Amino acid sequence: MNIIFATNNAHKLSEVQAVLGDGFRLLTPRDCAITEELPETQTTLEGNARQKARYLYNHTGHDCFADDTGLEVEALGGAPGVHSARYATDGHDFAANNRLLLRNLEGKTDRRARFRTVICLILGGEEHLFEGIVEGRIIDQERGTAGFGYDPLFIPEGCDRTFAEMDAATKNALSHRGRAVRKLADYLHSIEK
Repeated sequence: MNIIFATNNAHKLSEVQAVLGDGFRLLTPRDCAITEELPETQTTLEGNARQKARYLYNHTGHDCFADDTGLEVEALGGAPGVHSARYATDGHDFAANNRLLLRNLEGKTDRRARFRTVICLILGGEEHLFEGIVEGRIIDQERGTAGFGYDPLFIPEGCDRTFAEMDAATKNALSHRGRAVRKLADYLHSIEK
């Protein structure tokens, strides 16, 4: 089954493809001649996922899905949340985002945080939402070189390694995106039968 995934991020694409498996061929917006940035102007993760999926569906007419992910830090009142990708700058600068997060957490003892992913699937014109959450904490300096974004600062509950210190299979088994994509995959497999 061909399905458009609203990302041109190679890391995300490979993570999601690994969870979905061989029965699905993921296309990117670029594969469909959409080169403009997809809109993300909503105030919630759900709103952004819906907005991106609807944009793709309206421009291509093909089944598609979009996700939005946020890191929600307890001591920062849930920030950066919906602004996670553009926390420090407008340009998805992971290093700058991590520096700002650490600066904003200086002197704070409550380091609890969670990653939350919401996926909006549009299949045959119908919308479906899937959510994945992983609880954890933010450490005070980056560890690891795998993954992307806040991965070097986030240790999931029950673990002693950051996402960036894990191989892709381990991270996918634990991660928010992995959990949301497994729900998406379960749904897609259930309707194929």
